[in-house]
Amino acid sequence: MIKSYKKITYGVVNVQKENVKVAIWGFGAMGSGMAKMILKKKGFQITGVCDLNPNYIGRNMFDILGLEQGDHPDVIISSDIDKAIPEKSCDLALLATDSFTKKAFPKIKVLLEKKVNVISTAEEMAYPKANEPGLTEDMHKIAKENGVTVIGTGINPGMMMDLLVVCLSGVMETVDHVAVKRVNSLSPFGPAVMEEQGVGITKEEFDQGVKDGTLAGHVGFSESINMIADALKWKVDKFEQQMKPIITDVDRKSPYGFAKAGNVAGVNMTAQGYVDGELKINMDHPQQIEPEQVGSDTGDYITLKGTPNVNMAINPEIDGGIGTIAMCVNMIPHVINANSGLKTMIDLPVPRAIMGDVRDMID
Repeated sequence: MIKSYKKITYGVVNVQKENVKVAIWGFGAMGSGMAKMILKKKGFQITGVCDLNPNYIGRNMFDILGLEQGDHPDVIISSDIDKAIPEKSCDLALLATDSFTKKAFPKIKVLLEKKVNVISTAEEMAYPKANEPGLTEDMHKIAKENGVTVIGTGINPGMMMDLLVVCLSGVMETVDHVAVKRVNSLSPFGPAVMEEQGVGITKEEFDQGVKDGTLAGHVGFSESINMIADALKWKVDKFEQQMKPIITDVDRKSPYGFAKAGNVAGVNMTAQGYVDGELKINMDHPQQIEPEQVGSDTGDYITLKGTPNVNMAINPEIDGGIGTIAMCVNMIPHVINANSGLKTMIDLPVPRAIMGDVRDMID
């Protein structure tokens, strides 16, 4: 899709590239945030937006964002994916709609068959073979057949509790044990995440949701643990996960969530990965809306035991909303440059901020 043309200036031939064309499917907190970031960068063009919000349909994207349009062409939001993203109409689509591979798969299939590269925010898509090996094979096959690439990424999974661990292990001779903790705020995220975490429900409703499996909590532990293990050539023979409610004693309100005193403000998630019967990977992830209201300090912590030991601490946490948006946008050139098929974050070059013209990053 990226095309070049020659421009002759004072006898010098300069090769210039067309803008990198990006479409967005899902225009909630993450999708609209990606649009705002893209519009700040040089060399991008947003070609289409698909969303089901009746307040958005038929309106110009720039009006929704509250931004000056400048010389950008109109982008009219549509609920019809064929109108928003026709075949070969863009280089890449950002899919910001689901958390689970099974729910995201039909949309991904549509985009791949339109011969469009895809970056998905679905947490399970960060390492889909952990829970959906069959769909993983299907996606890889469809992407290869259509000559495009698909990947799932975000702040977590995608970086803080998996890829960063793998990078830090690069300075070690041996790794004996991995411990990762992310204490974060849910406040930047949208309604879907609020529902997954049980924000605003009673403890009784939370316990019932855990019991019957309708409450997701953090999605991605299995993906993170298996990504780390595969990178280190460990074979996980047992995976365990636990979740407990974080009950607030004060009313808390975020842009997309509300929890009154006595109800659930978030969830404390823990998980373990065992290799040959030994606990090798331990994860701890308490997350809630407005943690500062109750004096909870956020942060990211990685402890690798081995030769040598590695200890990393980041205070406060890397912002989950900005981080997810940036990870997806910053991976765009790497996904476009990649060989076709399904990829993961350990397959492509490490993420880096786009500070110049994104067209210069396209091979």
